[in-house]
Amino acid sequence: MASSSKTYSGKEVAVHNSRESCWIIVHGKVYDVTDFLDDHPGGSKIILKYAGKDATAEYDPIHPPDAITTNLKPEKQLGSVDLTTVEKVEVKITDEERARQERIAARPPLSEILNLHDFEAIAKYTMAEKAWAYYSSAADDEITNRENHAAFHRIWFRPRILKDVTKVNWSTTILGQKSSMPVYITATALGKLGHPDGELNLTRAAAKHGIIQMIPTLASCSFDEIMDAAAPGQVQFFQLYVNKDREITKRIVRHAEQRGIKGLFITVDAPQLGRREKDMRQKFEAEDPSEVSKADQGGVDRSQGAARAISSFIDPGLNWSDMAWFRSITNMPLILKGVQCWEDALEAYDIGLSGVVLSNHGGRQLDFARSGLEVLVEVTTKLKEKRGLSFPNEKFQLFIDGGVRRATDVLKAVALGATAVGVGRPFLYAYSAYGPEGIEQALQILHDEFEMNMRLLGACSIKEVIPEMVDASNIHLHIVSVPSDNLYESNYERLQGARLREIKNKL
Repeated sequence: MASSSKTYSGKEVAVHNSRESCWIIVHGKVYDVTDFLDDHPGGSKIILKYAGKDATAEYDPIHPPDAITTNLKPEKQLGSVDLTTVEKVEVKITDEERARQERIAARPPLSEILNLHDFEAIAKYTMAEKAWAYYSSAADDEITNRENHAAFHRIWFRPRILKDVTKVNWSTTILGQKSSMPVYITATALGKLGHPDGELNLTRAAAKHGIIQMIPTLASCSFDEIMDAAAPGQVQFFQLYVNKDREITKRIVRHAEQRGIKGLFITVDAPQLGRREKDMRQKFEAEDPSEVSKADQGGVDRSQGAARAISSFIDPGLNWSDMAWFRSITNMPLILKGVQCWEDALEAYDIGLSGVVLSNHGGRQLDFARSGLEVLVEVTTKLKEKRGLSFPNEKFQLFIDGGVRRATDVLKAVALGATAVGVGRPFLYAYSAYGPEGIEQALQILHDEFEMNMRLLGACSIKEVIPEMVDASNIHLHIVSVPSDNLYESNYERLQGARLREIKNKL
């Protein structure tokens, strides 16, 4: 076993540059990844590209900080390297990257971005293809992904008139914490795919605009890095994927509480990863055909793209009996993230949890799962019938996420009983397209939309946005003719089927 305290020279590492002996450098540490090549979900080609070299720049955007130490045995973590002796990796600008840089230069000024759809439209053309595929992909035929947005079109407003709306206030409280609007930044993985600062863009913008960020388990930045970037007194929640090793989970939860996290959102809709085919195709296209053949012969499944690469630790055995254990290790409010029917919402209420997020994981898990908005209508109806509850409810709070693009979407959910709504992808697209200024502009757009639509709805405060202000009678009908949403549909990238590889003509 190699000594982890040893310091190598760049030349010593550089000789291990083949499939037979493959070492890489990440953040000044040396790792022997030879035996991991066939197990790497992203394929072996990308690792072999950096064999004997510094892979930090490639590693950072698509891996949580501790991914390499988690997946490699201790004896494969060889030691440190003297970075002054390491040869710089030559970065070759491909034709595709050159074209992408030209598209970035052709972006419209931020002042011309009028809504959240616009950020997505620009991100689609300016993000790296791998990053766009990961952020935009969803499960199977992506029906649920699109339904999440379409569901809002089946809710219509019933505005009230002749109200004094000179002053309107759209602030609220979420789990007892103040928020400038009924929106929180929901957890999304791998923030550095879109921008080098990753989730820190969200942390800083949330502080400036007075909203709450939910920190993801699978962030590109470390948890402490995000917490350290927060403003004094800034409120943050934490999204938890439950590890098979409960001691690891316990350590994470207690550390989060010690750092001041105000709510623990336990993800319950991902016992196994959904098939996200846009992401998967990126992995296929990045792989060397000869290496695919070797892997296929070995029976190794490496087809899940970036998503599977970071999620193999998640416990499929998580169940209701674990909730008592969670209550024994923390005093934070516990919320289940990913509830999809009223029966489970009722169970969560009955065992004393603080709330549920009615969510289908952004359409990335079970295709044909219903939208959070539709489930919200069902949950409020049934919990009133079964337990006499009315919503919004301070003791048991309902949240939804998925498909939100306008403040009107949020107001529909609030009218139907949601305390607040989680927004994920649009904020990723905002900073991916325009950096930190983009996410600040996105939040300002929402503030402006809230002000206008509260007035037009005839509501002076969030408490006045009530069920009588919407017509939800069509929410359960999945074939309803409504006008097309041209902005959303123009941004949606259709799934591609299998195609022949490029055929070179013989001359």
